[in-house]
Amino acid sequence: MNEDAVLLWVRRAESDLKIGKGELATADPATNAICFHMQQCAEKYLKAFLVFHGHEVPRTHDIAFLVTRCIQIDPEFQPLIEWGAPNLTTYAVEGRYDTPAFPDVEETRCAVALTEQIRNFLRQKLRDAGCSFL
Repeated sequence: MNEDAVLLWVRRAESDLKIGKGELATADPATNAICFHMQQCAEKYLKAFLVFHGHEVPRTHDIAFLVTRCIQIDPEFQPLIEWGAPNLTTYAVEGRYDTPAFPDVEETRCAVALTEQIRNFLRQKLRDAGCSFL
């Protein structure tokens, strides 16, 4: 395990969360950008978990794929599928380029809440596995 690499993934994920939540607190939030940052936060935490466990990080934005890889390490990741984590994938590329409509504020709040749930789950999993800096 490369602790420096894990720390970098976590710091980047936290940055995405901070940016998204800060923008959500504005008078006229850029909902597409917030949802993009939520997808990025979840993606980076999943990649941090993979790196922590000595796995290569695939070049993908596909949350379902990443969760499936994590399930192979720890079956307790299955609830992330049930929570709807794979739905965040739509904000990675399609939500930035292919979809003409912006998510509304309620959808955006749901994306933030889901991302925070995923983040908290992953931080606990990393702590339980012995990640010393969380």
